[in-house]
Amino acid sequence: MSWKPPQASADRLRAKLDDEFETVARPQGLRRTSDARREPDEAEAGAEDGWRRSSEERAAARGRQAADDAEGGKPARSGPSLKMRAVGYLSRREHARNELARKLAPYAEDPSEVEAVLDALEKEGWLSNERFAQGLVHRRASRQGTARIVQELRQHGVDDNQVAELRDQLRATEYDRALEVWKKRFHARPEDRAAYAKQARFLASRGFAHDVIRRILGESDED
Repeated sequence: MSWKPPQASADRLRAKLDDEFETVARPQGLRRTSDARREPDEAEAGAEDGWRRSSEERAAARGRQAADDAEGGKPARSGPSLKMRAVGYLSRREHARNELARKLAPYAEDPSEVEAVLDALEKEGWLSNERFAQGLVHRRASRQGTARIVQELRQHGVDDNQVAELRDQLRATEYDRALEVWKKRFHARPEDRAAYAKQARFLASRGFAHDVIRRILGESDED
């Protein structure tokens, strides 16, 4: 007859063996399946939070840098200096002073900067209202009358004394210039009042004087 342990002792022994088996099967530090499923989500969320914080920190740093630059007086615009821009314009053609000032204004922090550059350019011979006026007259004289040329000179701020001098020179050649413009367009004098009015309007639109137009076209019936 074999010996059997009491029932209570047998139950305690099985419970102990089950605990030992579970300990061996699941090493220390191994998370449950539910814990493992949650880990990637938590890691991803942590990474996203870290990226967001890093982005916000970079933006804040850029803002602080911009404020520091503004306080330090650093220029807001990059590129050529005002003087280099002005020389670039003048190297292509002559400009009146006020015309060049309008072109430079968008690149200046203060109007006084533009005036200082223009003063320097005039002293150095780069900028000259007189040269601009003479060049404009040379370009326009073969196509326009005195009135239109004088109007344009005044719009560009050319000195009144120089305008008066150039106006006298243009009036001295007004008839010959108007005659050449008329010949290129019509070739023959008008035969009726409608043709006369058409040719007269054309010459007047070019800025030629009315007395010069009458000399070229003759006296109309209305005159």
